[in-house]
Amino acid sequence: MRRLLLALWLSCAALTAAGVTLPAAVPRGELPRAAQQTLRLIERGGPFPYRRDGIVFGNHERRLPYRSPGYYREYTVPTPGRRDRGPRRIIVGRPGEYYYSGDHYRSFRSIRE
Repeated sequence: MRRLLLALWLSCAALTAAGVTLPAAVPRGELPRAAQQTLRLIERGGPFPYRRDGIVFGNHERRLPYRSPGYYREYTVPTPGRRDRGPRRIIVGRPGEYYYSGDHYRSFRSIRE
């Protein structure tokens, strides 16, 4: 029994180490101004300046909690000095569930009101 419990504990510890922890939260008011503007556009339902805004975000990097395919959507946060979409994004899950990435999905911060 002890071996079974130890094996279960080690398995859980490994999953936690390899798994996803919730990103640190950032207050909405501390986001870059462009990110705050993108949030307002999302809440209004657009119109969005980039053709790819609103596409499914696959979470292939597994840095956000696992959800069924199609759960997350991504939106571009304009980056000063960039002519392309740049690296900044807001990812949306259920209503009110927002994440900010300033480095093209390498890290995320949950957005709180």
